[in-house]
Amino acid sequence: MKTQDLPLQIVYDQPCFTMQSDEIFLAVTRFGGHVAPVEFYKNSEKPIMPYHIAPWWDEGITAEHPPLLHVLRGDFFCCPFGGNDAPYQGIQYPPHGETANRPWSFINWSSTRGGSFLHLSQEQILRPGLVEKKLALLPAQNVYYGQHILSKMEGPVSPGHHANLRFPASPGSGKLAFSPFKHAQVYIQPTESPENKGYSILKPGAVIKNLKQVPMITGETTDLTEYPARRGFEDIVIICADPGLEFSWTTVTFPDEGYLWFSIKDPKVLASTLLWMSNGGRHYAPWNGRHVNVMGLEEITAFFHEGLAASATPNSLNQLGIQTNLHLSADKSLKINYIQGVAKIPKGFNRVAEVRISSKNKLSFKSENNQTIEVNCYHEFLNDGKLPDLPFSSK
Repeated sequence: MKTQDLPLQIVYDQPCFTMQSDEIFLAVTRFGGHVAPVEFYKNSEKPIMPYHIAPWWDEGITAEHPPLLHVLRGDFFCCPFGGNDAPYQGIQYPPHGETANRPWSFINWSSTRGGSFLHLSQEQILRPGLVEKKLALLPAQNVYYGQHILSKMEGPVSPGHHANLRFPASPGSGKLAFSPFKHAQVYIQPTESPENKGYSILKPGAVIKNLKQVPMITGETTDLTEYPARRGFEDIVIICADPGLEFSWTTVTFPDEGYLWFSIKDPKVLASTLLWMSNGGRHYAPWNGRHVNVMGLEEITAFFHEGLAASATPNSLNQLGIQTNLHLSADKSLKINYIQGVAKIPKGFNRVAEVRISSKNKLSFKSENNQTIEVNCYHEFLNDGKLPDLPFSSK
C-alpha cells in the first residue's frame, strides 16, 4: 500500500494517522508517534478518553524545547527512555530518544473483519538501525495492541512506553494498583528544585515497602495509590516488577467515572513501571504551573528516567538484580509487545486486587471488595506477538 491509502488527519494540531474498530477510535501523531486521543466505547453515550494531551497543544511553543514537548500526549515509545542528559559512547540522545522526537514513515495499514492494523517505521540516525511500530485493534475489544521491533542495531538499549493519563480533578479520584513488585523507590534525587522553578515533596531515594505509606520531605507519609494528590509538586517513583510473573500489570480504577484503565506487559522485557506524578510542580515554560492531574504510567527497562548512560552502566537498581537495559544484536531483532485497554465497571467496584487469565482470550479483574469483571483480550500477544488474521510477525 502507498501513503495516500491512509491520508493524514489533523488531530489536536498534529498530522495523525488514524485507525478504528467497532469499539475504538485511535490517532497516532506522525511526528514522534504519540498515541492520543484514543476513544474507547466510541459509540456509547459516554465514550472513554483516558489519555492526556498537553495544554499547550495549540500554542506553538518555541524551538528551544525538545521536539517531543510540541506533541506531548497519550502513549509514546521511547528508545532510549529518559532525559539522556549524559552522552553514551559519544552519542547524545534527545529526551526519550529519536522515536519520540522525529517523524515516522508509513508502511501499510489494513482494516478488515479481523481488525485494524497500522505499520510505521523510523530509521535511526544517531545509532543506525530501524524501529518498527505496529498497532492493532480487534473487534469487540476495548484494547489496543502495540509492538515495536528494533533491528540492525548493536549494544545496550533502555526502552520504554510513556503512557500519560488524565485524572479527574477531584483528589483521589483514581485508585492505582500494581502486580507484585520486587522493589520500589522514590527517585534518588529531588525530581525538581526551587532554584529551577520546580517543586517536589517525596523523600529522595526512599525505599518503599508500602505504597500507602511513602515518606515525604516534611517527615509525614503519603498514599501513592490515590491520585490526584500533592497538588503543586512533581515527583517520580519506580516500581520494579517481580520478573518471575507470567505478566505484570498496572491498573487505575475511576469509580465515579465507571471504568478502569489497565496495561499488561512481560516483566522480562519491560522490567519496571515509572510513575511520573505531574500536579503543577513545574513553573517554567511550557508547563507554567498548569500541568495538573496528570500521571505517567511508564513501562520501562531503565534506571529511573536518567537515560541510556546511567541504564547501561552499574547503578543502584541493577546492583539489586533489577534489569535496567536490554541487549541488541545487529543480526537479531528485539520485539517489545505491550497491551493497554479500558473496561467498564459496576457500581461499587473499587481498586483492583488481582488480574488473572480467565480463559484463552479473556482477563479477569477482581476488586478489593471482591467484585469481578472479565475483559476480552488476546493476552498471548505478549508472548508470541501474534494476533488472529493480522500481519504481526513472531520473529
